[in-house]
Amino acid sequence: MDLNAKAILDKRIAKTMKNLERNNMQAHYVETRAAAVEKVKELLKDGDTVGVGGAQTLFECGIIDVLRSGNYKFLDRYAEGLTGGQLNQVFIESFSADSYICSANAITENGELYNVDGNSNRVAAICFGPKSVIIIAGRNKLVKNLEAAITRVKTFAAPSNAARLSCRTYCNEKGECMALSQNADEMASGCSSPERICCNYVVSAYQRHKDRIKVILVGEEIGY
Repeated sequence: MDLNAKAILDKRIAKTMKNLERNNMQAHYVETRAAAVEKVKELLKDGDTVGVGGAQTLFECGIIDVLRSGNYKFLDRYAEGLTGGQLNQVFIESFSADSYICSANAITENGELYNVDGNSNRVAAICFGPKSVIIIAGRNKLVKNLEAAITRVKTFAAPSNAARLSCRTYCNEKGECMALSQNADEMASGCSSPERICCNYVVSAYQRHKDRIKVILVGEEIGY
């Protein structure tokens, strides 16, 4: 990255971290995805029960491989051969995990996390259950405010994830949310596909339980 651009990014990251801390979330910054893995290891203890949310970020960082190392009791939602019922049981057991690791759809400079889910096991675990929640997010997830977060999901995050999951949705076919073509830019506007992945919308602002949520901001572009 150009040094001038990095200087501006560093200021945005510093502002975001200050506001995350103000909102009772623990904030960390690392330059690379490899450093993010090391930070996650620092935040976990050997033998911890660990669940994860669906996130391309975790694969791109190599977090899944780390969790499969044998040092943790990994509630592996990606294990081969899981039936639908077994997968649902993994989701339920994750609510009582020692740590839950996922990414965010967007993080505002005001120190808010913005997440949108279909099944909603991820947003549920972020809100309540696991003793510790670790959010890993690349610099591409950083936005000015909630309005920008909503736009990011409708124009990039949701279409990309719908494509990844082969969902038969308008956004997968057209590359953006149906709401935008209808000039309906409200947060919850969208299609009525049975495979819609934008069903529940969660904003995490000031937290009652200090440092339960830990945010690792990474100075690389990672995930959707």
